[in-house]
Amino acid sequence: MQNFSFETETFIAEFDEAMVAHNEWNQRILRCAVLHESPGDDILSPTAHTLCRFGRWFALHAAYFESIDIQTTQRVTFVHQRMHELISAICEHVMTGTPGSIVDLEDFEKSQAEFVILLANLKNIVLSNALRNDPLTGLPLRYGIASDFSLCQKDAERNNSLLYVAMIDIDNFKKVNDTHGHPIGDIILQSTAAILKQVLRSNDPLYRFGGEEFLWFLRCKSSEEASQSASRVVTTIATTPMTISDNQVLSVTITTGLALVGKKEDLDSAIKRADIALYEGKNNGRNQFVIA
Repeated sequence: MQNFSFETETFIAEFDEAMVAHNEWNQRILRCAVLHESPGDDILSPTAHTLCRFGRWFALHAAYFESIDIQTTQRVTFVHQRMHELISAICEHVMTGTPGSIVDLEDFEKSQAEFVILLANLKNIVLSNALRNDPLTGLPLRYGIASDFSLCQKDAERNNSLLYVAMIDIDNFKKVNDTHGHPIGDIILQSTAAILKQVLRSNDPLYRFGGEEFLWFLRCKSSEEASQSASRVVTTIATTPMTISDNQVLSVTITTGLALVGKKEDLDSAIKRADIALYEGKNNGRNQFVIA
């Protein structure tokens, strides 16, 4: 079984709870059909799809769902609303003692069946995305990193450029968590990732490697350019205070270790050498970069 982050597990739990809550209104519909009692204004309302627990929760996270699969998200939204419209019409007929429409009933049954399948598919997409991307920072995780490294190697060779693997570590991060708490630690991770994404070139892959570590693939024309890029990253982080509350900011630093990748070198070897350079920088006082 895959191990997911706390954020992902919490989100999936909320997803499941919202689905269960939506299924519960079937009981109210059954009481309406058998006892001819009102299922409730929230079911009969023209905006019932926005009033149910699932509808409110799904709308709250719609931007996220659209970011990972816009077509499925739009279809869930449409089918969910259609289900509510159909069941509202069916219940109105039941309560007035008039025959319902067989077409409405068949459409509802089809919509409900599609809704169940769509949600199952969407949940699988969320889980698959969680294996690839860190929900906290939005950065890619290790999934597919070896393939990306291979592509960067080929690109560097094709363009006669150098490829560096860089390990980036937030200095004294444990102290941040111990002093300010893990929620503030999460803010520091998010802020650091955001700054790195801004300062790095868009075609230089950046990953959350684990904990407070980030991995960066740098392609450049010379060792001097590599040093300038690494220096810019270290300096930008050190000189950019991070807001941790309405009236409080915190300054952090990073240490970076870089390894020039050999033509036939594999990723594990390059990471190990970058990691050695990183710890050399840590031992020499932090807030600096070291090239292996």
